[in-house]
This record gives sequence, C-alpha cells and structure tokens, in this order.
Amino acid sequence: MLPRTAQSSLRSAARIARSSTTSASLARRSLSTTSAAVSRAPSSSRSAFLPAKCALDARLFSSSALRREIVKVPQMAESITEGTLKQWNKKVGDFVKADEEVATIETDKIDVSVNAPQSGTIVEVFAEEEDTVEVGKDLFKLEPGEAPAEGSSGGEEKKSEEPKKSEEPKKEEQPKKDEAPKKDDESKPAKKDEPKPTPSKSPEEKPSPASSSKPGSPPGSGSSSGSSSSSSSSKGSKGSSSSQPPKPATPGSREESRVKMSRMRLRIAERLKQSQNTAASLTTFNEIDMSALMAFRGRHKDRILKEKGVKLGFMGAFAKASAMALKDIPAANASIEGEGLGDTIVYRDYVDLSVAVSTDKGLVTPVVRNVESMSMVEIEQAIADLGKKARDNKLTLEDMTGGTFTISNGGVFGSLFGTPILNLPGSAILGMHAIKEKAWVVDGKVEIRPIMVVALTYDHRLLDGREAVTFLVKLKQYLEDMPSMLL
Repeated sequence: MLPRTAQSSLRSAARIARSSTTSASLARRSLSTTSAAVSRAPSSSRSAFLPAKCALDARLFSSSALRREIVKVPQMAESITEGTLKQWNKKVGDFVKADEEVATIETDKIDVSVNAPQSGTIVEVFAEEEDTVEVGKDLFKLEPGEAPAEGSSGGEEKKSEEPKKSEEPKKEEQPKKDEAPKKDDESKPAKKDEPKPTPSKSPEEKPSPASSSKPGSPPGSGSSSGSSSSSSSSKGSKGSSSSQPPKPATPGSREESRVKMSRMRLRIAERLKQSQNTAASLTTFNEIDMSALMAFRGRHKDRILKEKGVKLGFMGAFAKASAMALKDIPAANASIEGEGLGDTIVYRDYVDLSVAVSTDKGLVTPVVRNVESMSMVEIEQAIADLGKKARDNKLTLEDMTGGTFTISNGGVFGSLFGTPILNLPGSAILGMHAIKEKAWVVDGKVEIRPIMVVALTYDHRLLDGREAVTFLVKLKQYLEDMPSMLL
C-alpha cells in the first residue's frame, strides 16, 4: 500500500485537475509532492501508484493543450491586408506579460506592434523574420500561466550544478597525474639543448620568425615557444578583430551591396511618382525677412517654455500664417476628386496640416487637425508630440491620413531652396529653407537682414499663378508684420 501522504496528495491532485483547467499548476505541485512521497515508499507498493499517475499526467497534458491560445496577425487598417514581420522581440520558451510587445510588423505606412493578450509562455511561432504575414493568420502560440518561480528554478539549478562541481575535480586530477611524467620528460631534453643559444649566431644567419617553430627545432624549447606564441597571437588577433571596427574600403575598391527596400520606402517611392504623374506641378518662390519673427520669438520663448513647457520655434508661426492665408486663397486648401484625372473640386473650411518629419525609415507626414482654430503655442505642442511619436515609431494610421495642406522644413538640414513634391491629394505644399544673412534694402538703405527663401509647389490644374503668388505674398506679410495676424 502507498503511504497515506502519497494517497492524499494523489487524490487532491486529481481533484484539482478535474475541477478547473486554470489550476493545472496547483495539480503539478501536488503531483510533485506525491512523487516525492512515493519515492520514499517500498518498491513493492509503487506499482499501485503508476496507473493513477499516468492518468493524471494525461489529464494535465490535455488541460494544458486546451489552454494554449493562438495569437493571430492583428487588424492594422482597412486598406492594409498584409505586412512584413520585421522582428521577433521574444523567442520560443520566453515568458511574456500581458500587453508586452512580442513582434513588430512593418507595413507600407506604419509599424504595428503585436502584444501578448495575456501572461504566458510562447510555445510555438508560425512565421520567421522578413516573412510576409496576412491579417488574421496564425502568428504564434501562447500557453497562459504565471511567471516561473525564481526560487524553484534556482534550487533545481543548484542541484544540477552540485554533481557537475563534484565531477570536475575528479576529471582534473587525472590529467595532472598524466602531465607529471610529461613535464619530467620535457625538462630533461631542455637541459641538453641549452648549450645552443641563438645569440651565438652571426648577424648574417639571423633566423626568420617562422624558423623557430619548424619541426626540426628541439622538442623542449623551440616547439613549445612557437606554440605558445602562435596561441597568444591568435588570441590577440581574435580580440583585435572583435574590438576594431570594420576596415574602410581600400582606395580603388569597386564593391557593391544590394539591400531590399522596406515597405515604407517602397510606398514613399510609389506615392512620389504618383504625384509627379498625376498633378501639373509648378513652383513659385519668395523671400521673407525674418527679423520681426526672430525678435518676437526672442521676447517670448523663455516665458512660454517656463509657463507652458513648450519650445517656441518657427513652425508654429508659419503654420498659423499659412492657415490664415488659406482662408484668403481657399483653392490652395482644396483637392481634386473623381474618375480619371478628376472632375470634382472639394473645398474645405478647415485646415488639417501635414508636417513632413524625417525618420530613420523615411519621410512621414503626420497631421495636425484644425490648425485654423489653434494658437501658435498649441500648434508647436502638437507638432512636437507628433515628431516624438514619429521618431519612436508610435504613429498610427489615423495620425497620417487626411492632410489638406503640407509644410516641409528643409532648412533644418541647411537647404537654401528647393522644389517640394506635392503630397496628394493636397493641391499645395510650402517649403521652408535655411535662414541666411543678406543685404536687404530697407527705406532706401542697405541693411544686413536674416532672409528665408520659401517655395510653394502647387497643382496648376486647380491653382493659377496669380493665386499661388498671392498666397506667398500674404504669408510674407503676416510673418514680417506679426501684429497683422491679430487684425
């Protein structure tokens, strides 16, 4: 008969396993207690325990298998049906907490994070990195459960390490015994060969570094020194190769490398080419004296930073001035829709401003909604928040859709002037550039003023030259005379 402790543990483990699948861990612990009690029982009574143990193991296995959850590729957006699995942040066997990021899927617009629906252990993955995954397909299998206890795992590791430590001294003792006679043998010939020192050779007969390690050298001196030097040099080479950066290309090198374009870069290329093929693009330029705006910023930036926690820059002023100029020139805020090249003009009484932001993966244009009703400080705060989300790859599809007018600031990279490409379906895009000191005529006198060149690329199907130039003139007036924005 089994001991009473084993019988009671077996009954409690079976009762726990039958009661709920969520108590499988409790049943396992009870089963381990039972096994320990049975191991201390006589061998004749252990056979009575085996059928019940096997049945309990099968029940625990089936309950664990039923609890495993298959996590599918999440819904990303209405227009996105697939993406590229860029990275597994966890691997099979890793424990993940609820809502912890497991994988990253790259689409042509945004990066989508796949999070664990609940805490558990990843038991299987159904896709590899760089694979194309479709929405709704199986991605990985998760076995719900709590994190493994540190104490239990630590105890098992210590137990497994103890026999290893006890075996290591025994293995080390044998080589030491075998090495003892070898050391004696090596020491004898070394003494015999000592009368042949290398310095006694004439300068003309200097041996090369490789000659000391040839097989013909004496067994106690040359070969051992050669092997030690070669091993030390190999260690040094390994260390230097791992610590040193890759060597630059040699002069005259003509090596080539090919890298697959990311989905986002492919989408950017497609959109830019679509813009060039669809719109009748034309660019007009003007120059703005930035003296008034720079003085305004200098007077208020410290106070705004202290009170609002917002850095006052130039983007807020340009966005506000653009929104006011768009009220006077509504065609610059409109778009063309319809079949073919379009047959309908859509006018808007609101301004959703797309701001071009450069990231490591490419250019993105998050949208600030209803700029016409915001203050300069609110615009600056909104742009700063979107820029941070873009750099952290946290932008959503909603953040980048629906822009009616775009501003691109190439001046942060030192661009003097350029011709921005239209961001469809918008009909105009404003390009800001670097501020340079130039000779400027003021009231008949030549003065040095900070000047910025601004460019407006517009769709000539919708805007005529008169309207485009008028827009830039309005923008120039608002920025050079800041109080006029309040009238």
